[in-house]
Amino acid sequence: MHGLSRLGSGSNRSVSPSPLSSPRFRHGRYKSFSGGGGRDGKQWAADKIVFVLISTVFRRKGVLLFAPLLYIAGMLLYMGLLGFDVLSLKNAVVVVQRRSPPGSVYRSPQVFQKLWPFMEAESNASHNALMTAWNLKMQHGWKPSINSIISKTELPKSNGFLIIEANGGLNQQRLSICDAVAVAWLLNATLVIPFFHLNSVWRDSSKFGDIFDEEYFIHALRNHVNVVRELPEDVLQRFDNNISNIVNLRVKGWSSAAHYLQKVLPKLQAMGAVRIAPFSNRLAYSVPSNVQGIRCLSNFQALRFAEPIRTLADKMVERMVKNSSHTGGKYVSVHLRFEMDMVAFSCCEYDGGEEEKHEMDIARERSWRGKFRRRGRVIRPGANRMDGKCPLTPLEVGLMLRGMGFDNNTPVFVAAGNIYKAEKYMAPLKQMFPLLETKDTLATPEELAPFKGHSSRLAALDYTVCLHSEVFVTTQGGNFPHFLIGHRRYLFGGHAKTIKPDKRKLALLFDSPHIRWGTFKRQMKDMLRHSDVKGSELKKPDASVYTFPMPDCMCKQTEAANGSRSSFE
Repeated sequence: MHGLSRLGSGSNRSVSPSPLSSPRFRHGRYKSFSGGGGRDGKQWAADKIVFVLISTVFRRKGVLLFAPLLYIAGMLLYMGLLGFDVLSLKNAVVVVQRRSPPGSVYRSPQVFQKLWPFMEAESNASHNALMTAWNLKMQHGWKPSINSIISKTELPKSNGFLIIEANGGLNQQRLSICDAVAVAWLLNATLVIPFFHLNSVWRDSSKFGDIFDEEYFIHALRNHVNVVRELPEDVLQRFDNNISNIVNLRVKGWSSAAHYLQKVLPKLQAMGAVRIAPFSNRLAYSVPSNVQGIRCLSNFQALRFAEPIRTLADKMVERMVKNSSHTGGKYVSVHLRFEMDMVAFSCCEYDGGEEEKHEMDIARERSWRGKFRRRGRVIRPGANRMDGKCPLTPLEVGLMLRGMGFDNNTPVFVAAGNIYKAEKYMAPLKQMFPLLETKDTLATPEELAPFKGHSSRLAALDYTVCLHSEVFVTTQGGNFPHFLIGHRRYLFGGHAKTIKPDKRKLALLFDSPHIRWGTFKRQMKDMLRHSDVKGSELKKPDASVYTFPMPDCMCKQTEAANGSRSSFE
């Protein structure tokens, strides 16, 4: 007799369907456009030339069929869609010059040179945006409420063992672990501590217990999901002591709770153990509220870093707070994604010329063999930049923060991997923010030695220092900021205290080397206000509960006062 699933076995049970497609953010392709103003002298001259050419064509026999093509070409030239500027008319000859498409040239250094004197003039200002970045009225006093969503009950008899393989970096692994806990609860399965796949990009051989506190994880989930470190000997013997003999179920991405109950549960009950590998993004965002509650429990309560990571990370936070004593212990943290692999994957171009292009080609081929050389694939760096898909450089992050009102006395922590050409690209950021720290400056070489060569453990240190900052700045998306934003909402009363820049707007501003400081500051402060407003955003049906914990994992403070506080001790 097998135990029942958590949602019951009857067909009349309603389960939220899976989204029709992956709920990842989609961005429209960049489209160039021309302004709608009146014609200037150059445009009028070009129109005149087009008219004369077409008139000549119509007077000559044999070329009449080419008239439509000539007309279209002339109009494209006139409208500017061919990327040419009409410079002058001399002896009825049109002089044209090819115009660089918007975003095709990395002009941020020119903007910096233009605005730097104004930033220097405002150094050591009496007002620092760090002290007033967030409007208290935007913080609505949300409190954790997992206890009201899932109740502590005696665990029913297990239907079998669930084995999953987590891949990717630290927070991709975190996603897989939390979703695996939710699926194990749904199927009433016993979860085996997840295996970590050695990723070709991250290249970290760490196991679960090297990154997370295994004992605490098992203990925190004990009233909801049974977790074991490894398969029992008698079960493993049934599969000839080879875990690869256990059937591997190919579950589609973003599968619904109903799919697991209808397709996976029968196989689990029949075989006693199943594998799902890989398991990344294998559970839909939209699931019943009690399943969301298990996700919240595993992410915000059960998963904590291993003791060596926690010990060093806490020291780094203490040192950062001490270095920020002149700002009341408040500091800004920035997740900077300007590693070589990230720059290569974005297919964006900066100011490194042919050397940069050569290095990026090598990096793309090393990590994504052939992906960027497939037939029909066209890479448009300028369009990528104007569509907000290029990683912000350290210089651009610094410009943005100074424009928002963070002065040169602002303590800044930069969370990053190995920055591409760090000496060159980090110099202007350090010039704008002299009180800049990284994990390499906050911790001694001896303290960091056990973590070297383990990117996920190093990322865990960055994650912790960013988690406790007054302001967090995300620059490129990905699982690190998505999880961190949700964790900050969970800790800080529902407000993320996060700057999420509008990279399309930034691309336009950084493409304007003659922009005025006053104009730039107004745009940046509007962007900061927008981040403040979006800080307490509620979860939408197709969004992740790990990023938007309200209202699935939290409730308003007035509501929380009427209920019991969550506790999983």
